[in-house]
Amino acid sequence: MCYNLIGDMIKPKDRKHRDFDSFLKESLKNPKIKVEYDKLQPEFAMIQAVIDARVKKGVTQKELAQKIGTKQSVISRLESGRANPSVTFLKKLAQALDSHLEIRFTNFK
Repeated sequence: MCYNLIGDMIKPKDRKHRDFDSFLKESLKNPKIKVEYDKLQPEFAMIQAVIDARVKKGVTQKELAQKIGTKQSVISRLESGRANPSVTFLKKLAQALDSHLEIRFTNFK
């Protein structure tokens, strides 16, 4: 069941669904949310880079985990943002994906 902010049930025909991109765009108009979101940008970029590299190689989370000697759940936690990997772990991931790890500092825009 779905309820609105005051606790009234919303009937399925009355629900309005939005995709994540439109939700994010609208949410980031709030300056407080934008500041917090920007603080997480490096984590989001790392997660997306890992997912993109794994998918590009056609490797499952389980296969990647086996290549680096860990469990699929570790890769899942990393890709969902529930892990804080070490540089050593990221280097193992890069090697298993026939890539290299590159970390850069850039000037603020």
